[in-house]
Amino acid sequence: MAEASRREPTPNQSLSTTITAAGASHHALAHRVNQLAADFGLDCHYTHTSVANWQRRGMTPRWPVPRLIAQALGERLGRAVSLADIGMAHAETAGASMGLDFPRDLGSAVRAATDLWSHVDRRHFLNDTTFAVAAFATPVRRWLITSADPAASHRGGRMVGATDIAALREAAEQARHWDSKYGGGDWRTSSLTACLHHQAAPLLRGTYSDEFGRQLFAATAELSRLAGFTAFDTGQHDLAQRYYIQALRLARAAGDLPLGGYVLATMAMQALLRGHTDEAIDMAQAASERTRPAATPRAVAFYKVIEARAHARAGDRRAAEASLATADRLLDKTTPTGSDPPWIDFFTPARLAADATEIYRDLRRPDLTHRWNTQALMPTDTFTRAVGMRMAIVGAASLQARDLDQGLALGHQAIDILEHVSSARAKDYLRDLLHELTPWQHEQTAREFTHRANQLLTA
Repeated sequence: MAEASRREPTPNQSLSTTITAAGASHHALAHRVNQLAADFGLDCHYTHTSVANWQRRGMTPRWPVPRLIAQALGERLGRAVSLADIGMAHAETAGASMGLDFPRDLGSAVRAATDLWSHVDRRHFLNDTTFAVAAFATPVRRWLITSADPAASHRGGRMVGATDIAALREAAEQARHWDSKYGGGDWRTSSLTACLHHQAAPLLRGTYSDEFGRQLFAATAELSRLAGFTAFDTGQHDLAQRYYIQALRLARAAGDLPLGGYVLATMAMQALLRGHTDEAIDMAQAASERTRPAATPRAVAFYKVIEARAHARAGDRRAAEASLATADRLLDKTTPTGSDPPWIDFFTPARLAADATEIYRDLRRPDLTHRWNTQALMPTDTFTRAVGMRMAIVGAASLQARDLDQGLALGHQAIDILEHVSSARAKDYLRDLLHELTPWQHEQTAREFTHRANQLLTA
């Protein structure tokens, strides 16, 4: 597992010496660190490869994991182990919190966002699945208390105008298309990082009026949200959290309540898929309540469907169906020529139906999963990842209904589609299908499918 920071690409001899003295295998150390992290409120999935990277490549995991490594080794040695003993005395630095701050002052907020964009090297975050839901607490609270800054003008470098803002919006629109078609890990989508650093950051330091400032902050908020979503899609949860927090702060600078709600709902989606359903419900409800009446019915419908998904993950059918029904009613109030912002135009009745298939799969109601699936018709060439995941979802529901042939047929369709998409999140849906396949693990057709699925999962 690659890491959030490192001093230099040289072996960590101090860590190797301490691990040897403790008699700990890489697997055992990773397992104990994951346990300690869970007690700390972190969702970590370190492996023996992670430990090897800490030793051989001098990589340092995100704080407070170095302290947990020292604790795990100290338990084996029967004595206190310091950060210096494991070659990570540098770990507890200001950089550990980079991108996690939600400054009250607008100038500080701009610096927090641009510092993140300029220092992030995605290779240091690659496959870092660390997720601390508590990191969202202060940003969410501050956004709820004050959802708009009083002014957005600035005097600095070059004059910022409508053309500059239009270019950022065009970049966001293109990135959304690439992400949906190719996945967050595709090289096209990864260009968002460069766009934020090289195009957006200099504009934020420029000169602009309050009117153009609001538009500029809204455009950069959407770009940062997209960068967070692509990191989330590739399993880089630590990096995704940082991008999301800065997106929420920029939405506040824009004075754009609906966009802030959209960022918050996306944060809720990350939380629910990491197993923190209570926090996800709170954030989704906050998005829908705080943004009314500014948000359009389509936007609020999206917030409510995320809430429904969180309730379903928590096993609360009544609450899930109530939220889903509200989202459905709200979508009925929208029109193709409405005043919806571009970032929510993807949320159509077909997309709601696709979300409903997942809701009822989680509630283990395969009959309703299949019923909603008939309404979830989206073009595969545009929504490639979403269609592939839906095939895996409905395939899993078919297995819940004890229909092996249909479950495998849909599973093969999912693989046919997703093998062209770079998305760790999509692979998780294939794993869910494989879990439902467990009762048939000795069937020849099931073994053949499992082999094919594992080839994609390990690619």
